[in-house]
Amino acid sequence: MKRIAVFASGSGSNFQAIVDVTQSGLLPADISLLVCDQPKAYVIERARENGISQFVFSAKDYQSKAAYEKEISKLLQNLNIDIIVLAGYMRLIGSTLLKEYEGRIVNIHPSLLPAFPGKDAIGQALAAKAKWTGVTVHFVDEGMDTGPIIVQERIRIEENETRESLQKKIQRVEHKLYPSILHMLLTQGEVTNDEKARTY
Repeated sequence: MKRIAVFASGSGSNFQAIVDVTQSGLLPADISLLVCDQPKAYVIERARENGISQFVFSAKDYQSKAAYEKEISKLLQNLNIDIIVLAGYMRLIGSTLLKEYEGRIVNIHPSLLPAFPGKDAIGQALAAKAKWTGVTVHFVDEGMDTGPIIVQERIRIEENETRESLQKKIQRVEHKLYPSILHMLLTQGEVTNDEKARTY
């Protein structure tokens, strides 16, 4: 069984979706660790409720990104982590983890990349009066939301769309898409052509 470390910074709705499918047996994996850079984030409580170990840190307590990533790396190695799953983790992954987990770090982003990268992708899409946005699952590289795209799914933005309504639509897609893509990556090592065909 593959071992997953989930990195998150916020409420952890995608984290919970992944937990749910692992506990149901639909995703044959073990979430071995939550890494969180926000000590007050609700995702920590979610991990506690589900008996998942946590590594919680504040970047300001370290001299550099490399310093805290080295500590994280030791934990990941001790736990024999196979894949890092970013689920609302609001920090760029540095060279320390990128070198050790090249091709094994995935992220989900609430837009059709390369459109609206970075923070507040929903707000960016609404401000641009875009007719479409969506969800992108991609591998992570040294840039901000620039890694190779795995799959995307489009979501229409209605004329009367609000931030709240669009966020709900995006989260509904995320909570189904992310676990299904993780299942393919963990069991097959790739995403099938059928999955790619239904995305945009």
